[in-house]
Amino acid sequence: MTSTCLDKILGRFPDLSVAVVGDFFLDKYLVVDRAVSETSLETGKEAFQVVGVRQSPGAAGTVVNNLAALGAGRLYAVGLTGDDGAGYELRQGLAEQGVALHYLRRTPDFLTPTYTKPMELLPGGGEREMHRLDLKNRRPLSREAEETVLADLHEVVTRAKALVIADQVQERNCGVITDRVREALARLGAERPELVILVDSRVRAGEFREVMLKPNREEARAALEREAVAEDAALGQSLSRQSGRPVFLTCGLEGMMVCTAEEAVAVPAAPVSGPVDIVGAGDSAAAALTLSLCAGASPVEAAIVGNLAASVTVQQLGTTGTARPEQVRERFRECANRYAPF
Repeated sequence: MTSTCLDKILGRFPDLSVAVVGDFFLDKYLVVDRAVSETSLETGKEAFQVVGVRQSPGAAGTVVNNLAALGAGRLYAVGLTGDDGAGYELRQGLAEQGVALHYLRRTPDFLTPTYTKPMELLPGGGEREMHRLDLKNRRPLSREAEETVLADLHEVVTRAKALVIADQVQERNCGVITDRVREALARLGAERPELVILVDSRVRAGEFREVMLKPNREEARAALEREAVAEDAALGQSLSRQSGRPVFLTCGLEGMMVCTAEEAVAVPAAPVSGPVDIVGAGDSAAAALTLSLCAGASPVEAAIVGNLAASVTVQQLGTTGTARPEQVRERFRECANRYAPF
């Protein structure tokens, strides 16, 4: 990898269209100042006082944020929101990124998934996350909503050059990526092998076929029911044989393992200094991987760009960060010798 090669890959991003399919959440941060807490007259308990609110698209929305920051030309959101206030706020956040929302359907019997994160102000400055409040749909997706997702999936691939699949909801068939949607993705991958389909699944990575996967170590072990001692190369190659496509196994500060059924290549992480916040690093890597593969990069080259993007976002504390092309270039200049052999 050279700076010229990197520039060529990044330079193609504005010409690319990507659809993000899956579970769109609203990330809602409530800034709590306990110095002004009150005591509830009814219960005698401390009543936390919220002195600030910030919110942004989360889960699949975080992938969209990263694709937008990296300069993707056209973005489509495919999924569901409720016809509620959280859905309005989520859609507004996506619209600010220039995302096409035609395939993000309002569904009356669906709650907009929301991660509410109270953040306590610290005396010396900064914030500390308190107990998170999760709002998710815990009933199976209706047949009507599922049919809508399937129809939109088949239409959006006529417009987009790549799909990122964000399978966030752990409860089976309660999110957008149901068993039937997963089967449709397998058929699509078999019929259109040239189409970049990258899946990030929390608990079902082992059930996808004919698509590329981006699991972390824990997700890969769970998918294969392997013990914790399993080597990264063995995990990635086993998943690749199972899925029929390359696997990008993320290994934290060690980087990424690019695996096919036949081989595994370790791509080191870009070094970072100071405190880090790993929230959202996988989403930034997924966005960079997808765009790079669409831009003609090899899987190993795409992994390098993914590692560079993730190294930028982990240094953004207390927020789900993003990486811009100029930041990726700057990080590469700082550690170009690390990637010279690739």
